Amino acid sequence: MMSEIISNRSEIVFLYDVKDSNPNGDPLDENKPRIDEETMVNLVTDVRLKRTVRDYLHDFRNEEVFILAVKNDKGTTLKTKKERMTDMKIGSSEAMTKKCVDIRLFGATAAVQGKTITLTGPVQFKIGRSLHKVQLKFIKGTTVYPSDKGKDQGTFTEMYVLPYSLIGFYGIINENAAKHTKLTTGDVDLLMDALWNGTKNLISRSKVGQMPRLLLKVNYKEKNYHIGDLNELLELKSEIRDEEIRDVEDYVLDVTKLLDALQDNSDKIKDIDITLDERVTFKREGEKIDLSKELAKEGLTVNQRDP
Repeated sequence: MMSEIISNRSEIVFLYDVKDSNPNGDPLDENKPRIDEETMVNLVTDVRLKRTVRDYLHDFRNEEVFILAVKNDKGTTLKTKKERMTDMKIGSSEAMTKKCVDIRLFGATAAVQGKTITLTGPVQFKIGRSLHKVQLKFIKGTTVYPSDKGKDQGTFTEMYVLPYSLIGFYGIINENAAKHTKLTTGDVDLLMDALWNGTKNLISRSKVGQMPRLLLKVNYKEKNYHIGDLNELLELKSEIRDEEIRDVEDYVLDVTKLLDALQDNSDKIKDIDITLDERVTFKREGEKIDLSKELAKEGLTVNQRDP
């Protein structure tokens, strides 16, 4: 069955956690994890999340991706946008959207023969924030190899990590922009797969151990409407200090406000797609609940997907 261009708006809430790792280093600050110094909340940029999506779609789903780190023939520098467009035989916005899934999702700005192509991405994410205060740890170690010839000892290594961070992202799929990039329902299915499995399969020294915990997509039937800031309606509750949290079992997620908002807007909601990690505990008004069943109790159509 052919995919159709998106015609309805959706909101996305995505939660994932990290252990003893650096979810998004700041190159201008010793590559430390990004932290709001006023609140000690961990920050992760939307660029980092989009990179996860792009890498997964390219490496695991064999999709054509435009924004990709590709080196030149000599292997010395990364190719420019212009070089990538030449390689991919892209000479127009139509060719760009037809060929590249990331352009259909996130849009792009590029120049072709003096003409600027500007495509606003239908999928937009806010900066991700941890649902709790985090603690920054500085770790030192050594390497086997010396820094210079003639030295007997290896060099020192150092890195900054977070013992734990539960990160929440909020996104919108805009049906109006989807008309211009030709974003389809199949593309959105790829996005949801990439958010969950791309995060889980991002296995590098600084990212190993990332685990997706909740992926919620609210699909609306009313044009140009969404509730907004659904991620703000989740509350992490723990019997220990935020900075002492080290595992998903150290807290519960209170979804009372989220469920109330969805119930109040049920007449505008078409259905809800949800993927859950079984280790997460959800509560409503202090009572432990099965989130999927609780959504269904509100008269909402729920499509639960396996992790």
